[in-house]
Amino acid sequence: MRLFKLQSVRRVGRALLLAPLFVVGQTCTSLTEVPNDALTPDNAFKTEAELLAGVAAVYAQLRSTEWVGYITLQDLTTDVSIVPTRGSDWYDNGRWLEIHRQTWTANSGSALDDMNGAWNNLFAGIAKANLMIDVVTKAGGPTSAKTLAELRTLRAWFYYMLQDMFGGAPPLVTSTALQRSPSSTRPEIYAFIESELTAALPNLDDTRPAAEFGRVTKGAANAILASLRLNAGVFNKSTGISTTAYNTCAPNCQGAIDAANAVINSGVYSLSPAGQWGGNFAVNNTASPENIFVIVYTGESQGLGGCWPWRTLHYNQLNAGGGPWNGFATLAETYAQFTATDERRGMWLAGAQNSFDTGLPANDRTGNPLVFTPAIPDANQANESHGVRFNKFPPLTSATGGCGMPNDFPFFRISEMYLIKAEALNELGQTAAAMVELARVHNLRDPSNPIAAGLTQAQVRDAILKERLLEFAAEGKRRSDLVRHGKFLNQWSTAMLNGKANRNSAPHLILFPVPETQRGSNPLLTQNPGY
Repeated sequence: MRLFKLQSVRRVGRALLLAPLFVVGQTCTSLTEVPNDALTPDNAFKTEAELLAGVAAVYAQLRSTEWVGYITLQDLTTDVSIVPTRGSDWYDNGRWLEIHRQTWTANSGSALDDMNGAWNNLFAGIAKANLMIDVVTKAGGPTSAKTLAELRTLRAWFYYMLQDMFGGAPPLVTSTALQRSPSSTRPEIYAFIESELTAALPNLDDTRPAAEFGRVTKGAANAILASLRLNAGVFNKSTGISTTAYNTCAPNCQGAIDAANAVINSGVYSLSPAGQWGGNFAVNNTASPENIFVIVYTGESQGLGGCWPWRTLHYNQLNAGGGPWNGFATLAETYAQFTATDERRGMWLAGAQNSFDTGLPANDRTGNPLVFTPAIPDANQANESHGVRFNKFPPLTSATGGCGMPNDFPFFRISEMYLIKAEALNELGQTAAAMVELARVHNLRDPSNPIAAGLTQAQVRDAILKERLLEFAAEGKRRSDLVRHGKFLNQWSTAMLNGKANRNSAPHLILFPVPETQRGSNPLLTQNPGY
Protein backbone atom coordinates (compact mmCIF):
# COMPACT_ATOMS: atom_id res chain seq x y z
CA MET A 1 0.00 0.00 0.00
CA ARG A 2 1.12 3.56 -0.62
CA LEU A 3 2.25 5.72 2.23
CA PHE A 4 0.13 8.86 2.42
CA LYS A 5 -3.58 8.69 1.96
CA LEU A 6 -3.37 10.50 5.25
CA GLN A 7 -5.16 13.81 5.66
CA SER A 8 -3.00 16.81 6.49
CA VAL A 9 -2.73 17.27 10.23
CA ARG A 10 -3.19 20.58 11.97
CA ARG A 11 -0.83 23.31 10.76
CA VAL A 12 1.56 24.20 13.55
CA GLY A 13 4.85 25.95 13.73
CA ARG A 14 5.87 29.59 13.68
CA ALA A 15 8.99 30.64 15.43
CA LEU A 16 7.64 29.67 18.83
CA LEU A 17 7.72 26.02 17.83
CA LEU A 18 5.00 25.09 20.24
CA ALA A 19 4.53 21.35 20.61
CA PRO A 20 1.54 20.46 18.43
CA LEU A 21 -1.43 18.29 19.23
CA PHE A 22 -1.13 15.33 16.95
CA VAL A 23 -4.07 13.91 15.11
CA VAL A 24 -4.17 10.14 14.94
CA GLY A 25 -6.81 7.57 14.21
CA GLN A 26 -8.22 5.31 16.89
CA THR A 27 -7.78 2.13 14.89
CA CYS A 28 -4.84 2.87 12.58
CA THR A 29 -3.03 -0.21 11.36
CA SER A 30 -0.97 1.38 8.57
CA LEU A 31 0.27 4.76 7.41
CA THR A 32 -2.73 5.03 5.07
CA GLU A 33 -5.35 5.62 7.72
CA VAL A 34 -7.13 8.98 8.05
CA PRO A 35 -6.59 10.38 11.57
CA ASN A 36 -9.57 11.95 13.31
CA ASP A 37 -8.84 12.46 17.03
CA ALA A 38 -6.59 15.09 18.61
CA LEU A 39 -4.22 13.38 21.04
CA THR A 40 -1.22 14.55 23.05
CA PRO A 41 1.94 12.70 24.17
CA ASP A 42 0.33 12.18 27.57
CA ASN A 43 -2.85 10.51 26.41
CA ALA A 44 -1.85 8.96 23.10
CA PHE A 45 0.73 6.81 21.34
CA LYS A 46 0.02 3.87 23.63
CA THR A 47 -0.18 1.35 20.81
CA GLU A 48 1.98 0.52 17.82
CA ALA A 49 -0.81 1.71 15.53
CA GLU A 50 -0.90 5.13 17.19
CA LEU A 51 2.88 5.43 16.97
CA LEU A 52 2.72 4.60 13.28
CA ALA A 53 0.07 7.24 12.70
CA GLY A 54 2.22 9.81 14.49
CA VAL A 55 5.18 9.01 12.25
CA ALA A 56 2.91 9.27 9.21
CA ALA A 57 1.95 12.79 10.26
CA VAL A 58 5.61 13.85 9.97
CA TYR A 59 5.75 12.49 6.44
CA ALA A 60 2.46 14.20 5.59
CA GLN A 61 4.09 17.56 6.26
CA LEU A 62 6.38 17.02 3.28
CA ARG A 63 3.44 17.73 0.99
CA SER A 64 3.42 21.36 2.10
CA THR A 65 6.85 21.95 0.54
CA GLU A 66 5.63 21.77 -3.05
CA TRP A 67 2.84 24.31 -3.49
CA VAL A 68 3.35 27.19 -1.03
CA GLY A 69 6.93 26.90 0.05
CA TYR A 70 10.34 25.56 -0.65
CA ILE A 71 9.98 23.91 -4.06
CA THR A 72 7.99 26.71 -5.66
CA LEU A 73 10.37 29.39 -4.37
CA GLN A 74 13.42 27.42 -5.51
CA ASP A 75 12.39 27.71 -9.17
CA LEU A 76 10.14 30.76 -9.35
CA THR A 77 12.96 33.03 -8.12
CA THR A 78 15.10 31.93 -11.09
CA ASP A 79 15.16 31.54 -14.85
CA VAL A 80 13.27 28.24 -14.66
CA SER A 81 9.83 29.53 -13.83
CA ILE A 82 7.64 32.60 -14.21
CA VAL A 83 3.95 33.31 -13.62
CA PRO A 84 2.95 36.12 -15.97
CA THR A 85 -0.11 38.22 -15.25
CA ARG A 86 -2.70 37.04 -17.78
CA GLY A 87 -5.44 39.65 -17.92
CA SER A 88 -7.13 39.46 -14.53
CA ASP A 89 -5.60 36.07 -13.79
CA TRP A 90 -2.49 35.47 -11.68
CA TYR A 91 -1.92 39.04 -10.55
CA ASP A 92 -2.61 38.33 -6.87
CA ASN A 93 -1.39 41.76 -5.76
CA GLY A 94 1.80 41.34 -7.76
CA ARG A 95 3.09 38.48 -5.64
CA TRP A 96 4.12 36.10 -8.45
CA LEU A 97 6.16 38.60 -10.45
CA GLU A 98 7.62 39.99 -7.23
CA ILE A 99 9.05 36.53 -6.50
CA HIS A 100 10.41 36.08 -10.02
CA ARG A 101 11.88 39.57 -10.19
CA GLN A 102 13.43 39.29 -6.72
CA THR A 103 11.84 42.50 -5.49
CA TRP A 104 10.50 41.17 -2.20
CA THR A 105 10.94 42.78 1.19
CA ALA A 106 10.27 41.45 4.69
CA ASN A 107 6.78 43.01 4.56
CA SER A 108 5.87 42.44 0.92
CA GLY A 109 3.12 40.19 -0.38
CA SER A 110 5.31 37.21 -1.21
CA ALA A 111 7.16 37.42 2.11
CA LEU A 112 3.96 37.54 4.11
CA ASP A 113 2.36 34.75 2.10
CA ASP A 114 4.77 32.35 0.37
CA MET A 115 7.85 32.80 2.56
CA ASN A 116 5.81 32.98 5.73
CA GLY A 117 3.95 29.86 4.64
CA ALA A 118 7.22 28.06 3.98
CA TRP A 119 8.57 29.02 7.42
CA ASN A 120 5.41 27.79 9.13
CA ASN A 121 5.16 24.56 7.17
CA LEU A 122 8.79 23.58 7.64
CA PHE A 123 8.71 24.32 11.35
CA ALA A 124 5.50 22.31 11.57
CA GLY A 125 7.46 19.34 10.24
CA ILE A 126 10.21 19.92 12.79
CA ALA A 127 7.74 20.25 15.64
CA LYS A 128 6.01 17.02 14.67
CA ALA A 129 9.33 15.22 14.34
CA ASN A 130 10.44 16.51 17.74
CA LEU A 131 7.25 15.26 19.34
CA MET A 132 7.52 11.79 17.81
CA ILE A 133 11.24 11.53 18.65
CA ASP A 134 10.29 12.23 22.27
CA VAL A 135 7.45 9.72 22.16
CA VAL A 136 9.47 6.92 20.52
CA THR A 137 12.44 7.51 22.82
CA LYS A 138 10.22 7.06 25.87
CA ALA A 139 8.30 4.13 24.40
CA GLY A 140 11.38 2.12 23.39
CA GLY A 141 10.83 -1.28 21.83
CA PRO A 142 12.60 -3.46 19.26
CA THR A 143 11.99 -1.10 16.32
CA SER A 144 12.60 2.18 18.13
CA ALA A 145 16.17 2.65 16.85
CA LYS A 146 15.02 2.39 13.24
CA THR A 147 12.05 4.70 13.80
CA LEU A 148 14.20 7.27 15.57
CA ALA A 149 16.69 7.21 12.69
CA GLU A 150 13.81 7.76 10.28
CA LEU A 151 12.46 10.71 12.28
CA ARG A 152 15.89 12.29 12.71
CA THR A 153 16.44 12.09 8.95
CA LEU A 154 13.12 13.79 8.28
CA ARG A 155 13.87 16.51 10.84
CA ALA A 156 17.29 17.04 9.25
CA TRP A 157 15.63 17.45 5.85
CA PHE A 158 13.18 20.04 7.17
CA TYR A 159 16.15 21.93 8.64
CA TYR A 160 18.07 21.59 5.35
CA MET A 161 15.24 23.39 3.54
CA LEU A 162 14.88 26.04 6.26
CA GLN A 163 18.55 27.02 6.28
CA ASP A 164 18.67 26.94 2.48
CA MET A 165 15.93 29.57 2.43
CA PHE A 166 16.60 31.59 5.60
CA GLY A 167 20.25 30.91 6.47
CA GLY A 168 21.00 30.98 10.18
CA ALA A 169 17.85 32.86 11.18
CA PRO A 170 15.80 29.77 12.12
CA PRO A 171 16.25 28.59 15.70
CA LEU A 172 17.59 25.11 16.37
CA VAL A 173 14.92 23.38 18.43
CA THR A 174 15.03 19.70 19.30
CA SER A 175 12.56 19.49 22.16
CA THR A 176 8.84 20.00 22.70
CA ALA A 177 9.32 22.73 25.32
CA LEU A 178 6.82 25.58 25.10
CA GLN A 179 9.25 28.47 24.79
CA ARG A 180 10.60 31.01 22.35
CA SER A 181 13.99 30.21 20.87
CA PRO A 182 16.61 32.59 19.43
CA SER A 183 18.05 32.42 15.96
CA SER A 184 20.95 30.08 15.40
CA THR A 185 23.89 30.43 13.01
CA ARG A 186 24.28 28.75 9.66
CA PRO A 187 27.37 26.72 10.69
CA GLU A 188 25.46 25.47 13.73
CA ILE A 189 22.55 24.32 11.60
CA TYR A 190 24.93 22.76 9.06
CA ALA A 191 26.72 20.81 11.80
CA PHE A 192 23.40 19.70 13.27
CA ILE A 193 22.08 18.38 9.95
CA GLU A 194 25.32 16.56 9.19
CA SER A 195 25.55 14.99 12.65
CA GLU A 196 21.89 13.92 12.64
CA LEU A 197 22.19 12.20 9.27
CA THR A 198 25.48 10.55 10.19
CA ALA A 199 23.98 9.24 13.43
CA ALA A 200 20.86 7.99 11.69
CA LEU A 201 22.56 6.10 8.85
CA PRO A 202 23.55 2.89 10.72
CA ASN A 203 19.95 2.27 11.76
CA LEU A 204 18.29 2.93 8.40
CA ASP A 205 17.46 0.16 5.95
CA ASP A 206 18.92 -0.02 2.45
CA THR A 207 15.45 -0.72 1.09
CA ARG A 208 11.90 -0.83 2.38
CA PRO A 209 9.23 -3.43 1.57
CA ALA A 210 6.48 -2.43 -0.82
CA ALA A 211 4.08 -1.85 2.07
CA GLU A 212 6.45 0.85 3.36
CA PHE A 213 6.98 2.62 0.06
CA GLY A 214 8.14 6.19 0.54
CA ARG A 215 9.74 5.83 3.97
CA VAL A 216 13.34 7.02 4.20
CA THR A 217 16.28 4.72 3.66
CA LYS A 218 20.05 4.93 3.78
CA GLY A 219 19.85 6.25 0.23
CA ALA A 220 17.72 9.21 1.30
CA ALA A 221 20.02 10.13 4.19
CA ASN A 222 23.14 9.85 2.03
CA ALA A 223 21.53 11.90 -0.74
CA ILE A 224 20.77 14.72 1.68
CA LEU A 225 24.34 14.49 3.02
CA ALA A 226 25.83 14.64 -0.47
CA SER A 227 23.80 17.73 -1.34
CA LEU A 228 24.54 19.39 2.01
CA ARG A 229 28.28 18.93 1.59
CA LEU A 230 28.31 20.03 -2.05
CA ASN A 231 26.71 23.29 -0.89
CA ALA A 232 29.09 23.73 2.05
CA GLY A 233 30.53 26.90 0.51
CA VAL A 234 27.11 28.45 1.06
CA PHE A 235 25.37 26.42 3.75
CA ASN A 236 28.30 26.36 6.18
CA LYS A 237 28.89 30.12 6.17
CA SER A 238 27.25 33.02 7.93
CA THR A 239 29.23 35.54 5.86
CA GLY A 240 31.55 35.58 2.87
CA ILE A 241 29.23 33.93 0.33
CA SER A 242 30.09 35.17 -3.16
CA THR A 243 27.25 36.41 -5.34
CA THR A 244 29.43 36.52 -8.47
CA ALA A 245 31.83 33.57 -8.20
CA TYR A 246 31.59 29.86 -7.51
CA ASN A 247 31.33 28.90 -3.83
CA THR A 248 33.41 25.74 -3.62
CA CYS A 249 32.48 22.70 -1.56
CA ALA A 250 36.05 22.52 -0.15
CA PRO A 251 36.92 21.17 2.39
CA ASN A 252 33.72 19.10 2.16
CA CYS A 253 34.08 17.95 -1.45
CA GLN A 254 35.38 14.50 -0.60
CA GLY A 255 32.57 14.08 1.90
CA ALA A 256 30.07 14.89 -0.86
CA ILE A 257 31.71 12.30 -3.10
CA ASP A 258 31.65 9.70 -0.34
CA ALA A 259 27.94 10.22 0.33
CA ALA A 260 27.10 10.19 -3.38
CA ASN A 261 29.13 7.02 -3.85
CA ALA A 262 27.27 5.36 -0.98
CA VAL A 263 24.06 5.81 -2.98
CA ILE A 264 25.58 4.95 -6.36
CA ASN A 265 27.28 1.81 -5.08
CA SER A 266 24.30 0.60 -3.03
CA GLY A 267 22.92 -1.30 -6.00
CA VAL A 268 19.43 -0.02 -5.20
CA TYR A 269 19.14 2.74 -7.80
CA SER A 270 20.01 3.09 -11.48
CA LEU A 271 19.60 5.58 -14.29
CA SER A 272 16.52 5.08 -16.43
CA PRO A 273 17.32 3.58 -19.85
CA ALA A 274 17.53 5.91 -22.83
CA GLY A 275 14.10 7.13 -23.87
CA GLN A 276 12.52 6.33 -20.50
CA TRP A 277 13.51 9.40 -18.49
CA GLY A 278 9.91 10.60 -18.35
CA GLY A 279 8.86 7.52 -16.43
CA ASN A 280 10.46 8.98 -13.31
CA PHE A 281 7.65 11.56 -13.18
CA ALA A 282 4.72 9.64 -14.66
CA VAL A 283 1.30 9.19 -13.09
CA ASN A 284 2.46 5.83 -11.75
CA ASN A 285 6.14 6.39 -11.01
CA THR A 286 6.50 4.16 -7.97
CA ALA A 287 8.65 1.77 -10.01
CA SER A 288 11.15 4.46 -11.02
CA PRO A 289 14.69 3.06 -10.70
CA GLU A 290 16.02 6.58 -10.08
CA ASN A 291 13.87 8.01 -7.31
CA ILE A 292 15.56 7.94 -3.89
CA PHE A 293 13.43 10.19 -1.69
CA VAL A 294 9.97 11.34 -2.74
CA ILE A 295 6.78 13.00 -1.62
CA VAL A 296 4.26 10.19 -1.96
CA TYR A 297 1.03 11.39 -3.52
CA THR A 298 -2.36 9.87 -4.21
CA GLY A 299 -4.91 11.11 -6.72
CA GLU A 300 -7.86 9.84 -4.74
CA SER A 301 -8.99 13.15 -3.28
CA GLN A 302 -8.19 16.86 -3.32
CA GLY A 303 -5.21 17.94 -1.27
CA LEU A 304 -3.49 14.55 -1.23
CA GLY A 305 -1.88 14.82 -4.65
CA GLY A 306 0.42 17.04 -6.66
CA CYS A 307 -0.57 20.31 -8.31
CA TRP A 308 1.75 20.71 -11.28
CA PRO A 309 -0.71 20.11 -14.16
CA TRP A 310 -3.18 22.58 -12.66
CA ARG A 311 -0.54 25.25 -12.25
CA THR A 312 0.66 25.17 -15.83
CA LEU A 313 -1.85 23.72 -18.32
CA HIS A 314 -4.36 25.90 -20.15
CA TYR A 315 -7.91 26.04 -18.85
CA ASN A 316 -9.19 24.05 -21.85
CA GLN A 317 -6.60 21.27 -21.86
CA LEU A 318 -8.03 19.19 -19.02
CA ASN A 319 -11.44 18.68 -17.41
CA ALA A 320 -10.23 16.93 -14.24
CA GLY A 321 -10.66 18.73 -10.95
CA GLY A 322 -12.47 21.68 -12.47
CA GLY A 323 -9.77 22.40 -15.02
CA PRO A 324 -6.23 23.83 -14.90
CA TRP A 325 -5.25 27.36 -13.94
CA ASN A 326 -3.04 28.44 -16.89
CA GLY A 327 -0.26 29.98 -14.83
CA PHE A 328 3.33 28.77 -14.56
CA ALA A 329 5.57 28.93 -17.64
CA THR A 330 9.28 29.10 -18.41
CA LEU A 331 11.47 31.70 -20.08
CA ALA A 332 12.26 31.45 -23.77
CA GLU A 333 15.97 31.52 -22.89
CA THR A 334 15.57 28.50 -20.62
CA TYR A 335 13.52 26.51 -23.13
CA ALA A 336 16.22 27.17 -25.75
CA GLN A 337 18.78 25.31 -23.60
CA PHE A 338 17.03 22.01 -24.42
CA THR A 339 18.20 20.72 -27.80
CA ALA A 340 15.79 19.01 -30.18
CA THR A 341 17.57 15.66 -29.64
CA ASP A 342 17.51 15.78 -25.83
CA GLU A 343 14.69 13.56 -24.55
CA ARG A 344 14.23 15.94 -21.63
CA ARG A 345 12.85 18.54 -24.04
CA GLY A 346 9.69 16.46 -23.92
CA MET A 347 8.87 17.89 -20.48
CA TRP A 348 7.81 21.14 -22.19
CA LEU A 349 4.65 21.96 -24.09
CA ALA A 350 5.30 24.33 -26.99
CA GLY A 351 3.42 25.10 -30.20
CA ALA A 352 -0.06 23.83 -31.07
CA GLN A 353 -1.73 22.09 -28.15
CA ASN A 354 -4.19 19.25 -27.71
CA SER A 355 -6.69 18.34 -25.04
CA PHE A 356 -5.43 15.70 -22.60
CA ASP A 357 -8.99 14.38 -22.37
CA THR A 358 -9.71 13.86 -26.07
CA GLY A 359 -6.34 14.15 -27.81
CA LEU A 360 -7.94 16.64 -30.20
CA PRO A 361 -6.64 20.17 -30.88
CA ALA A 362 -7.46 22.59 -28.07
CA ASN A 363 -8.68 26.15 -28.44
CA ASP A 364 -8.12 29.15 -26.22
CA ARG A 365 -11.09 30.87 -24.57
CA THR A 366 -11.71 33.02 -27.64
CA GLY A 367 -12.11 29.92 -29.80
CA ASN A 368 -8.79 30.24 -31.61
CA PRO A 369 -6.29 27.36 -31.78
CA LEU A 370 -4.22 27.13 -28.60
CA VAL A 371 -0.55 27.66 -29.46
CA PHE A 372 2.04 28.09 -26.69
CA THR A 373 4.77 30.54 -27.74
CA PRO A 374 8.24 30.63 -26.11
CA ALA A 375 8.22 34.43 -26.01
CA ILE A 376 6.41 36.35 -23.29
CA PRO A 377 6.63 39.91 -24.63
CA ASP A 378 5.29 41.52 -21.45
CA ALA A 379 4.96 39.52 -18.25
CA ASN A 380 2.64 42.20 -16.88
CA GLN A 381 0.18 41.77 -19.75
CA ALA A 382 0.58 38.25 -21.11
CA ASN A 383 -2.12 36.48 -23.05
CA GLU A 384 -3.42 32.93 -22.59
CA SER A 385 -0.81 31.39 -24.90
CA HIS A 386 2.38 33.16 -23.90
CA GLY A 387 5.06 30.92 -22.44
CA VAL A 388 6.15 27.32 -22.87
CA ARG A 389 4.52 25.13 -20.22
CA PHE A 390 5.77 22.42 -17.87
CA ASN A 391 4.53 18.88 -18.39
CA LYS A 392 7.19 17.04 -16.41
CA PHE A 393 4.47 15.57 -14.20
CA PRO A 394 1.78 14.71 -16.77
CA PRO A 395 -1.85 14.72 -15.66
CA LEU A 396 -4.18 11.93 -14.69
CA THR A 397 -7.35 12.81 -16.58
CA SER A 398 -9.60 11.20 -13.97
CA ALA A 399 -8.19 13.11 -10.99
CA THR A 400 -10.98 14.37 -8.77
CA GLY A 401 -9.48 17.31 -6.89
CA GLY A 402 -7.70 20.59 -7.57
CA CYS A 403 -4.45 19.11 -6.30
CA GLY A 404 -5.07 15.44 -6.87
CA MET A 405 -2.31 14.13 -9.14
CA PRO A 406 -0.68 10.85 -7.99
CA ASN A 407 2.75 11.50 -9.53
CA ASP A 408 5.24 11.16 -6.65
CA PHE A 409 7.53 14.18 -6.42
CA PRO A 410 11.26 13.36 -6.17
CA PHE A 411 13.44 15.29 -3.78
CA PHE A 412 16.45 13.25 -4.93
CA ARG A 413 17.20 10.95 -7.87
CA ILE A 414 20.28 8.89 -8.69
CA SER A 415 21.17 11.23 -11.57
CA GLU A 416 21.84 13.94 -9.01
CA MET A 417 24.31 11.72 -7.19
CA TYR A 418 26.36 11.39 -10.39
CA LEU A 419 26.25 15.15 -10.95
CA ILE A 420 27.15 15.91 -7.32
CA LYS A 421 30.09 13.54 -7.66
CA ALA A 422 31.11 15.19 -10.92
CA GLU A 423 31.00 18.68 -9.44
CA ALA A 424 32.94 17.73 -6.31
CA LEU A 425 35.57 15.88 -8.33
CA ASN A 426 35.98 18.91 -10.55
CA GLU A 427 36.51 21.14 -7.52
CA LEU A 428 39.22 18.77 -6.33
CA GLY A 429 41.01 19.26 -9.64
CA GLN A 430 40.03 15.84 -11.01
CA THR A 431 38.45 17.29 -14.13
CA ALA A 432 38.81 14.21 -16.34
CA ALA A 433 37.11 12.03 -13.74
CA ALA A 434 34.39 14.65 -13.35
CA MET A 435 33.68 14.55 -17.07
CA VAL A 436 33.13 10.79 -16.89
CA GLU A 437 30.39 11.24 -14.29
CA LEU A 438 28.85 14.16 -16.17
CA ALA A 439 28.78 12.14 -19.38
CA ARG A 440 26.97 9.25 -17.65
CA VAL A 441 23.94 11.48 -17.34
CA HIS A 442 24.18 13.81 -20.33
CA ASN A 443 25.15 11.30 -23.01
CA LEU A 444 22.32 9.02 -21.93
CA ARG A 445 19.74 11.78 -22.30
CA ASP A 446 21.18 13.45 -25.42
CA PRO A 447 23.54 11.01 -27.19
CA SER A 448 23.52 13.11 -30.36
CA ASN A 449 25.29 15.92 -28.51
CA PRO A 450 27.83 14.21 -26.24
CA ILE A 451 30.01 16.06 -23.77
CA ALA A 452 33.03 17.45 -25.62
CA ALA A 453 36.50 16.21 -24.76
CA GLY A 454 39.28 18.23 -23.18
CA LEU A 455 37.22 20.77 -21.25
CA THR A 456 38.87 22.96 -18.63
CA GLN A 457 37.82 22.98 -15.00
CA ALA A 458 35.83 26.19 -15.54
CA GLN A 459 34.13 24.73 -18.61
CA VAL A 460 33.19 21.56 -16.76
CA ARG A 461 31.78 23.64 -13.92
CA ASP A 462 29.57 25.49 -16.40
CA ALA A 463 28.59 22.26 -18.15
CA ILE A 464 27.49 20.70 -14.87
CA LEU A 465 25.37 23.73 -13.99
CA LYS A 466 23.68 23.54 -17.39
CA GLU A 467 23.18 19.80 -17.01
CA ARG A 468 21.47 20.35 -13.68
CA LEU A 469 19.08 22.77 -15.39
CA LEU A 470 18.27 20.21 -18.08
CA GLU A 471 17.88 17.37 -15.61
CA PHE A 472 16.10 19.03 -12.67
CA ALA A 473 13.93 21.86 -14.01
CA ALA A 474 10.72 21.93 -11.93
CA GLU A 475 12.29 19.77 -9.19
CA GLY A 476 13.18 22.65 -6.86
CA LYS A 477 16.96 22.72 -7.41
CA ARG A 478 17.68 25.83 -9.45
CA ARG A 479 17.93 28.56 -6.80
CA SER A 480 20.44 26.59 -4.70
CA ASP A 481 22.47 25.79 -7.82
CA LEU A 482 22.63 29.41 -8.94
CA VAL A 483 23.54 30.65 -5.46
CA ARG A 484 26.35 28.08 -5.24
CA HIS A 485 27.65 29.16 -8.67
CA GLY A 486 27.41 32.87 -7.86
CA LYS A 487 24.76 33.46 -10.54
CA PHE A 488 21.51 33.78 -8.63
CA LEU A 489 21.42 37.57 -8.96
CA ASN A 490 22.10 37.57 -12.71
CA GLN A 491 19.53 39.25 -14.91
CA TRP A 492 18.30 36.33 -16.96
CA SER A 493 15.99 38.23 -19.31
CA THR A 494 15.46 41.97 -19.64
CA ALA A 495 11.98 41.40 -21.04
CA MET A 496 10.93 39.12 -18.21
CA LEU A 497 12.42 41.28 -15.49
CA ASN A 498 10.87 44.42 -16.94
CA GLY A 499 14.20 46.20 -17.23
CA LYS A 500 15.20 45.77 -13.60
CA ALA A 501 18.84 46.56 -12.93
CA ASN A 502 21.30 43.78 -12.22
CA ARG A 503 20.95 42.89 -8.56
CA ASN A 504 24.55 42.00 -7.77
CA SER A 505 24.51 45.12 -5.62
CA ALA A 506 21.86 43.47 -3.42
CA PRO A 507 23.62 40.34 -2.08
CA HIS A 508 21.11 39.98 0.75
CA LEU A 509 18.65 38.54 -1.78
CA ILE A 510 20.43 35.18 -1.80
CA LEU A 511 18.55 34.60 1.47
CA PHE A 512 14.87 35.21 2.05
CA PRO A 513 13.84 37.62 4.80
CA VAL A 514 12.41 36.37 8.04
CA PRO A 515 8.79 37.52 7.53
CA GLU A 516 7.91 40.31 9.91
CA THR A 517 4.96 38.27 11.14
CA GLN A 518 7.44 35.74 12.52
CA ARG A 519 9.56 38.39 14.20
CA GLY A 520 6.42 39.85 15.72
CA SER A 521 5.62 36.45 17.23
CA ASN A 522 9.17 35.83 18.41
CA PRO A 523 11.34 38.90 19.14
CA LEU A 524 14.35 36.60 19.70
CA LEU A 525 14.64 36.03 15.95
CA THR A 526 17.38 37.88 14.08
CA GLN A 527 16.49 39.35 10.70
CA ASN A 528 18.77 38.41 7.82
CA PRO A 529 21.18 41.23 6.82
CA GLY A 530 19.92 43.68 4.22
CA TYR A 531 16.28 43.51 5.25
